[in-house]
Amino acid sequence: MVLIGLLLGLLLVIAFSSGTEVALLSVNRYRIRHRAGLGQRRARVLERLLEQPDRWLGANLVILAVASVAASTVTTLLALRIGERIALPIAAGLLMAVILVFCELSPKIFAALHAESVALGSAYIYRVLLWVTGPASAVANYIARSFLRLLGVTRSTRVAEGVQALSSDELRSVVAEASTLVPQRHRQMLLSILDLERASVNDIMIPRQEIAGIDISMSWDDILERLRHTPHSRLPVYDGELDQLIGVLHMKRVAQELSRGTLTRERLGEIAAAREPYFVPDGTPLTQQLGQFQRTRRRLAFVVDEYGDIAGLVTLEDILEEIVGEFTNDPATVIHRDVSRDAAGNWLVNASASIRALNRSLGWELPALGARTLNGLLLETLETIPSPGTALRIGAYEFEILQIADNAIRTVRVRAAPQTGESVIAR
Repeated sequence: MVLIGLLLGLLLVIAFSSGTEVALLSVNRYRIRHRAGLGQRRARVLERLLEQPDRWLGANLVILAVASVAASTVTTLLALRIGERIALPIAAGLLMAVILVFCELSPKIFAALHAESVALGSAYIYRVLLWVTGPASAVANYIARSFLRLLGVTRSTRVAEGVQALSSDELRSVVAEASTLVPQRHRQMLLSILDLERASVNDIMIPRQEIAGIDISMSWDDILERLRHTPHSRLPVYDGELDQLIGVLHMKRVAQELSRGTLTRERLGEIAAAREPYFVPDGTPLTQQLGQFQRTRRRLAFVVDEYGDIAGLVTLEDILEEIVGEFTNDPATVIHRDVSRDAAGNWLVNASASIRALNRSLGWELPALGARTLNGLLLETLETIPSPGTALRIGAYEFEILQIADNAIRTVRVRAAPQTGESVIAR
């Protein structure tokens, strides 16, 4: 009975070793770190264990090796006591089956399904095992590290790979899998933040031809009319051409001058010149530009191309909308500011809208490589400036050119079409 009891105890040790090894290897380290930060003692002990995988793995393997050899020896002694010649192979077969099913597979499956609870429950036990198996574990670790050095694996390499932070794609997967824990809108905002690194100012900027500004060479009545009706709080002021920028006009200062009756053309130029324009190169990542807006305390920047010409305008609000969506009183009713529906249910789209914004807001799958705006995509496909009424199909969408101005497509009607894979053009 003593040998049977000893054998059962050894089998429990093997099951414990197998199950906890899987639990400690698969437990979510970030959840443990969070719980440790909340002051939970077991989580703190477990976090320290996970920081030194070679130590607890060494202790686990020492216990597993000793228990496995001892269980085999006890089984052999029990078989010999029976005295039958066939008892020894039967005992060996039974031991192998019991270890495989009850000491390996079952504990590991259970530990994989309940990794956090099993790992936390075994934290204090491993703390004791590290002390008990210290000398034997140290020798085993020394031999293992020496062998790994022969293969070119150093401790610094193992540590660097072991604590490697999650990549942005892995973080996207984590956020996407947190559907039951994070509201859909918050989840979308988190994904949008991660997507900022993939986008540049070119993807969201207001094209040059659509920049609203004040030409100081216009008639004074036209200037006052534009100032009174502009929806913007800041306006660029230029002399004749947009590239001849004078500065940026803050409407708060204009309102003060108008209330005092002191606003003149010269004073308007002085107010604008007091705020020099801020330029950024095209291709600047949105994450970098957001940081620059914070450091410079600016809300508006002019995007310039490689020749120094102004290509567009990007604002802090544009970047924030990439994260939180369109600023509107009822976000559920507005899909995109450049998109509306006609009576037949087709989409009426401003062709200057970026392809990236349309794909995100409408769930379309327009080609995102190459042209950045819908106008650019259509011109690239047609290879000529079309006339109103020209129709073409790109993938699963049919486009009808409605309006042309200044050698650019202004308005397009879009409808779903059977996907044929090739672009079809009709005049």
